[in-house]
Formats: sequence, C-alpha cells, structure tokens
Amino acid sequence: MSSIVVQAFMTLDGVVQSAGGRDEDRDEGFPYGGWQNDYDDEVGTQLVREWESKTEALLLGRVTYEIFAGSWGVWDEDAPGLQGELTRRYNRIPKYVASRTLADADWKNTQFLGPDVPEAVRRLRAQPGGEIRVWGSTQLVRTLAEHGLVDEYRLLIYPLVLGTGKRLFAEGFPISRFALAESRALPSGIVLCIYRRNDG
Repeated sequence: MSSIVVQAFMTLDGVVQSAGGRDEDRDEGFPYGGWQNDYDDEVGTQLVREWESKTEALLLGRVTYEIFAGSWGVWDEDAPGLQGELTRRYNRIPKYVASRTLADADWKNTQFLGPDVPEAVRRLRAQPGGEIRVWGSTQLVRTLAEHGLVDEYRLLIYPLVLGTGKRLFAEGFPISRFALAESRALPSGIVLCIYRRNDG
C-alpha cells in the first residue's frame, strides 16, 4: 500500500502560498511571494533531500502542477545540488493531477485523475509502492482530508506571520486526527513537525 504524504513549508499562521518564488502564486494579489527565501537552513535542505529520495509519485492540484511543470519540468537535469536532483527525480516519476480544466500536458509521465478524484486516489493508495507526495495544492489537500486519504503531514513551520494568503488548514477544514511522529527545531528557528494518521 502506498501512503499519501502532504509536505509543506508554512508560516506560523498556516500560510503556504508562494513560499519559493515572488511570482509563484499571485492569486488574490498575494504580496509576499518567496517568503521562505529569507531563511537559509542547510539542515532543512538536507531533510528535503532525504524526504524527496522516497517520493515515488507526485499528486498535485492544477495550480501547483502548472508551477512545477514550468520549473522542474523544464529545468536542466544537470544543474548542481538539490535543483538537479529533484529535476531528475520529478521528470522520471508519475505525476497525478487533479484538474477540471486541463486535458493534456507536455511534462512527461503526467496522468489526470478524472472527475472522481477521491476514488482515483483510493486506487493509487491501494497499490504497492512508497510515498505519493503532495506539495501545495490546498484545495486538493482539503478534498483528500474530507475522504480520509491523508496518511501523513510533513511540515516545516517558519517563524513568520504573514496575516494573509492561502492556508493549508483553512476555515471549514474537516476534523482530522493525527499522532505526532517527530518534532524538532532547526538552527534557523524553523520547526519540523511530522504527524501520522491516528485511526484509533
């Protein structure tokens, strides 16, 4: 059985929007794109490297997919460091996309989930495999949570409050119970928290 792992960079007030780039996601006029870049943490980079080495597939909403396809999907696989490593990995693994509007894609190994996203994800999750990684995709995460399809939240929480932006756990998010599997503070003040599903 595979596991659905939601991975996120988020602020203290739960904002996950446009962490990596100024113009990554300007939806609703979000003015703080690239907020993550003010924090240099080699330990965090190593964690992401370790986590992504376990990624067997990506599960993305349309907006995040388009951001990823326009970056990882076109970047040089021979780039140094983490960028090249992730570009190579993401190009080779399956990308499963939840979208009502996209019908075809140029990024290789892309598959669309179709109209019944929860059922499609249930089938993916039931297959043998490793971690199916969800990045961003707040609407998709909410749909997955509503159907009990999230196995783990892997969060890097930054010591920053923005007061606006898309939140991972927005108003009306379904009740979900998880057990703390790991937590630790990184040198930059970022806190790592890993929560795994608690069906007890």
